Parts: sequence; structure tokens; C-alpha cells
Amino acid sequence: MSRLKGLRGRRLRDGALAALVPVAACSVALAGLTAWTGAGRAGSPAVIRVQEGKVLLPSAGVPETAAFFHIVNEGGSADTLVGVTARRAGGEVTLSQHRMKQGNAAYRSAIDTVSVAAGDTLAMSPSGVDLTVPVPSAGWESGDLVSFTLQFRRSGPVEALAVVVRPESVSFQ
Repeated sequence: MSRLKGLRGRRLRDGALAALVPVAACSVALAGLTAWTGAGRAGSPAVIRVQEGKVLLPSAGVPETAAFFHIVNEGGSADTLVGVTARRAGGEVTLSQHRMKQGNAAYRSAIDTVSVAAGDTLAMSPSGVDLTVPVPSAGWESGDLVSFTLQFRRSGPVEALAVVVRPESVSFQ
């Protein structure tokens, strides 16, 4: 009888320990979600700010140049840049990414979208994501302002200005 009692006690203890692990995991997850919600981040939409716009002054005879922005998502959800237009561009603006080939050769590749995570910043640069902008027939001069509309999947259109700058005056550090 005492052997049967010991076996029941062990089964009861093992069963309690087996149930304790998922209960503890759920409790930790619930505490994390409660803190996230209490901080106002749960379910909050993306809040996009576009700043520090720069368009590189193109070299004579070159049909396109690059533009760069800092995109900040201050919201609680990710958003995706899906397109860009510029009123004073000489054609369609393309979202691009710098790529490397064997032998250290670099090239620019068109991409459809780029995501900006919640609470994160996308700093466009020549070695990462940038915009390829066709140069208008009238051209640009250093100091000109170019108006862009960046289209985000969730936030919709965001208007931003970029100043035309000489390439040597820009640091992307």
C-alpha cells in the first residue's frame, strides 16, 4: 500500500511540474504584453517622419542622380515604403539598393519596397537604400529644393523636401 501511495505522489508531483512550465511561460508572456500595452505601444499605428532630404547635384550630362532621406517610425507598428514621386524630377523615381558583385564591383538594383520597423530609423545612403532620381531637362543647382512624396503602405503619402547638394559636401557616417 505504501508503495502505491509513493507512486501516486510521484505522479502527482510530475504532473504538477509538467503543468507548471507552460503556466510560467504564459505568465511571463502576459507580463511582457501588459508592459508593452501599458507603455502605449500595443496596436499603435506607424508614425512616419521623413527628414534630412538631400539630392546629389548631378554631373554634367548624367541623366540621373541619387536622393537620400532619414525615415523615422515613431509608432508601434512597422510600415513599408512602397513608392516615391518627385514633382521636379525628369521621370519616375526608383527605390534602389546598393549591391556588390565578385571582385568588389558595385551596382544599383531597383527594389519594390523597404520596411521601416516600429521605433526604428531608415538612414538612406549610397551603400544601402537610396532613391534614383531622373534629372529634369532644366537641371538643378546647388541649394534648390525638390519636393518628394513618399508613399507608405499603412501611413499613406508623406511630403518631404530635399535640398540639392554637391556630392563632396555630404557625409553619410
